[in-house]
Amino acid sequence: MEVSDLRNIERAHLTLGPGLNVLLGRNAQGKTSLLEAVGLLARGRSFRTDQLPSLIRRGSEHTRAQACVQGGDRDVALEVQVGPGGRRYRVDGHEVEPARYHGRLEATVYSTDRLRVVRGPMRERRLYVDRAAAALWPSYRQLLRDYERIVRQRNAALLAGSRDLSVWDEQLVAAGAELRRRRAAYLDRLRSCLSEVTPPADERYGVESAPAPLAGDQQEEERLRAEMAARRTAERGAGRTLVGPHRDDVRLLVDGEDAGQTASSGQARSLLLVLTLAALALYRAERGTSAVALLDDLDSELDDQRATAVCDEVARHGQALVTTAHGHWARRLADGGRLFEVESGRVRAA
Repeated sequence: MEVSDLRNIERAHLTLGPGLNVLLGRNAQGKTSLLEAVGLLARGRSFRTDQLPSLIRRGSEHTRAQACVQGGDRDVALEVQVGPGGRRYRVDGHEVEPARYHGRLEATVYSTDRLRVVRGPMRERRLYVDRAAAALWPSYRQLLRDYERIVRQRNAALLAGSRDLSVWDEQLVAAGAELRRRRAAYLDRLRSCLSEVTPPADERYGVESAPAPLAGDQQEEERLRAEMAARRTAERGAGRTLVGPHRDDVRLLVDGEDAGQTASSGQARSLLLVLTLAALALYRAERGTSAVALLDDLDSELDDQRATAVCDEVARHGQALVTTAHGHWARRLADGGRLFEVESGRVRAA
């Protein structure tokens, strides 16, 4: 992997191993930025911020991440560039549209930067689930794109008081009912994997959607029609669509309670870790291959023994990048992998 002009990293080159790869360095040296680069290569976005221009190193015009991805029938060269004109994707040196890029690499992240999934607004939890499901199933990604397009066009019709609103109503009903069903199917699989992950504490973790989808296709569509009819006046006044999967709840639970409302700081971190491990397990089960695990400062949240066990388990199934500021733990962990030292945005193999 090569990274240039990303945050404080001017240029870095890493030859990563297939199992554990440990990034050691003090705080604010660039360790998490390297994980961010892998996330950028996988999904074209940062797990730390929605403001992609903030990734670009001060004084530079763009940031770039490149990697050789091994797997399947052949190796593939991936590249993502972020600049004033937005994102550009390349596969084997040829610029491609996002639809032809995504799905070639997947990464699953544990980082306290992602605690907004637990603590933040409902939109963060919907995005978390939808992006994970889209990475797992290309058909989900396409359904999500179609639904978002329909919502935009229906919003335009509401604002304009258009006579063709009923056309967009029916399109939203069909796509929205299907998206609710597909989202619920993903959550069913995720719950099954959650039950197989040993939690760091004696707690029960869960995830659910609301409203829960109805059994029959026609029933779910009828419910969406009824929801739209009930909010018609409010929608015309707001000029936007107020019902549908983009407004539904996704709840994360600790011992049956909404984590966003009741979880302590430690419970929120434990829940996020268990979700990460369950998502990795689900990806392996569904795709027959492993997503890259990105584990940021795991040993600051868990004791050394538990953190080591998590890293060993993840690396046993695939590739993992782990960051830490603790040299003794990093060197012990790297006995089964590779160790890199990160300082002032520079990386060297140790």
